[in-house]
Amino acid sequence: MPSPHVTLRQLRVLLAVAEHGGFGRAGGDIGLSQPAVSQAIRGLEAALGLKLLDRTTREVLLTAAGQALVGPLRRLLGELDGVLDEARGSGAAARGIVHVASAPTISGGLMPQVLAAARLRYPDIQVRLSDQAQQLAIEGVHEGAVDFAVLVGMEDEDPLIEQQALFDERFVLVCPAGHALAGRKLLKLADLAGWPLVLLDHSSGSRPLIDRAFARTGVVAQVAIDVGHPATAFRMVQAGLGVSVLPALSLPLPDARALRAVPLEAALGRQVVLARRRQRSLSPAAQRLWDLIASLAATSL
Repeated sequence: MPSPHVTLRQLRVLLAVAEHGGFGRAGGDIGLSQPAVSQAIRGLEAALGLKLLDRTTREVLLTAAGQALVGPLRRLLGELDGVLDEARGSGAAARGIVHVASAPTISGGLMPQVLAAARLRYPDIQVRLSDQAQQLAIEGVHEGAVDFAVLVGMEDEDPLIEQQALFDERFVLVCPAGHALAGRKLLKLADLAGWPLVLLDHSSGSRPLIDRAFARTGVVAQVAIDVGHPATAFRMVQAGLGVSVLPALSLPLPDARALRAVPLEAALGRQVVLARRRQRSLSPAAQRLWDLIASLAATSL
C-alpha cells in the first residue's frame, strides 16, 4: 500500500505550530480551525513515520525530529515563497523572512545599522536575527537553520562555507580610567605582559586570533577570566578584575568615565565576513539583505 504524500499545507502548518507553540494560535495565524491544524499534523507525522510534536494539556513542544526538520524547512519554504512571488510578477521578490546569525560583537556593533537600513529600504523583508557565539552561527549555516551569517573570518577553510570579506577591524584594550595604560595612544601586545586579562572565551571567533597574536609576539597572556560576551567583560574590568582585549565593534564603552579604550597595534586584528552554504543559492529576499550588508560595509564602515 503506498505511503501518504506530504503536502505543502502540512509543512506550513508545522511551521506555524513551531512558531506559536500551540494549535489554536497557529490556526488563527494561518486561517485554519484547531481541529484542522491537529489533523494536518497527524497526517504529516503518519506520512513521515515520525513523531514531530509532544502535546500536553498546557503546551506543544517540538521533538528532536521536529526540531531537525523545522530549521531547513523554514529556509526552504522561504525560498519557495520568494520564487512564487517573483513568478507572479508582483515585484514581491523583495519580500520574505530572512534568518541571519551573527556573533555577539557583530550583533551589537554592526547589525543595528543593518536592520535599520533594511527596514527603510525593504519594508516587506522580515529579518530574524540570531545573536549567537561564532561556533553556533557556523553550525546554523551548515544545517540550513539560517540563510547566512555575519562572522569573524575563518582562517581555516571550511569546505561547506563560502565567505565574502566585508572589512578589517582592529582590537582595543579596555581598562579602568585610572589604569597605568589608560593614557597611552597606542599599545603593543608586549605592553600587556603581566596584567590579568579578561578575554572572550573560545566559543568566540576572536579568541583564537588573540591567542595566536600573543603566541607570535612571545607574550605570555595571563588570562584571569573567560567571558561569553563583551558586556560581561566591561563589568569585570570595571570591577578591577583585569583588563580586556576586545574588537572595536564592542564600543562604545558603557561608562566612559570609569573605563578607557586604547587602540592596539595592527599585529592583532580580524576580518568580518558574510558566510553562506557553498553552492547553495539564497532566496531573493536573503540575497537583497546580503547585498545590503556588503554595500553598507563598503560605504559606511
